Amino acid sequence: MMMRRRTTLLTGCTALVLALGATACGGDEPVSAGGGDKSLDGQTVTVAGVWSGSEQKNFQKVLDAFTEKTGAKTQFVSTGDNVSTVVGSKIEGGNAPDVVMVPQVGVLKQFAGNGWLKPLDEKVRSTVGANFAEVWQNYGSVDGTLYGLYFKAAHKSTVWYSPEALEQAGVTPPKTYDAMLKDGRTISDSGLAAFSVAGQDGWTLTDWFENVYLSQAGPEKYDALAAHEIKWTDPTVVEALTTLGKLFKDKQLIAGGQKAALNTDFPGSVEKVFGPEAEAAMVYEGDFVAGVAKDQFGKSIGTDANFFPFPPVGDGKAPVVSGGDAAVVLKDGKNSKAGMALLEYLATPEAAAVWAEAGGFLSPNKKLDLSSYGDDVTRATAKSLVAAGDSVRFDMSDQAPAAFGGTKGAGEWKILQDFLRDPADPAKTAAELEKAAAKAYGN
Repeated sequence: MMMRRRTTLLTGCTALVLALGATACGGDEPVSAGGGDKSLDGQTVTVAGVWSGSEQKNFQKVLDAFTEKTGAKTQFVSTGDNVSTVVGSKIEGGNAPDVVMVPQVGVLKQFAGNGWLKPLDEKVRSTVGANFAEVWQNYGSVDGTLYGLYFKAAHKSTVWYSPEALEQAGVTPPKTYDAMLKDGRTISDSGLAAFSVAGQDGWTLTDWFENVYLSQAGPEKYDALAAHEIKWTDPTVVEALTTLGKLFKDKQLIAGGQKAALNTDFPGSVEKVFGPEAEAAMVYEGDFVAGVAKDQFGKSIGTDANFFPFPPVGDGKAPVVSGGDAAVVLKDGKNSKAGMALLEYLATPEAAAVWAEAGGFLSPNKKLDLSSYGDDVTRATAKSLVAAGDSVRFDMSDQAPAAFGGTKGAGEWKILQDFLRDPADPAKTAAELEKAAAKAYGN
């Protein structure tokens, strides 16, 4: 999707091979997706997901490893960004895939509410329980039933910077939000803007807000706001907007000021830091920034481009906001039982290691050996994500109804773009957010 929905992220593998079991179509005998005994020989598992390009190619390596072990063939269908519409039409047409890689918590809940999903079986639940923090299990569950396995994750609390730019300004990666703004002004005094902000893509602004809010208001308030159990007019929201507004209105801090930010998309924001004509020293976004810096601008990650964790705001803790893609099994798939075997394979560190070695990937699987990642920066990002454990919070706008949290030119995206344009009245912006949220949530 836009980069936000498409969590494009950042050898030697010490893989733990776990026994996998599922029931093949037409039989009651357990089959293994871990033992390489070809017990699913002759069967085909269809998988749908938003991935394309290099992501699809790397996921295919995982599917090929599953085939090598089980004999089951796989067929991947790229849905584009609108996965719910595409999958819905396939179900209605009697051509449902067996497995779907779902990119948002809200869509997973929608699928479960529609009655489309099979609960994960006991073997999958056992493997997930052993290998994933409880928070990931909760985000894969609806009303206490586990439907989704989070195979791929994004770490959305990373600030990427040019080491050369910071060195020239005489600053080091900051430890607090206030220090980040102070250092940003020092960088600006040296002739380079502090931040490149991708205001043209409203999703980046929701990510800015979520990190500030999680740190400043804390996880309980974050969860309540994500579920719309408190209103967006809550004082904590106004406070977070006020904090964010200090950055947005400071022309010293944003490359080209607010107008330029509103005309900068996500790839453009990375280019302003790591492209041939650098305009800024830092860009906030998820760990997938590294992929753009490396693939499009030839930067060496760790040398030409590095990150520091999004710093804590005030007395709060450093936030860890994440996103991710969850594998689910559809009831109407022609081979959903073999699809369940695929999910049990995806729940193992062995499966995660395949993509980790290929690059462009983070796993929330705590059993994955960090040596599976190909570079120190990705390794550090993955370690930070896993170490956060149950303090990780899923992208709030991805938990919301799409009308509020995921629609270009509407809802939270547009309101925060308007706030970037004029951050003078945080309380007014909070009221506008609440009006849009109430309509989308139906309360």
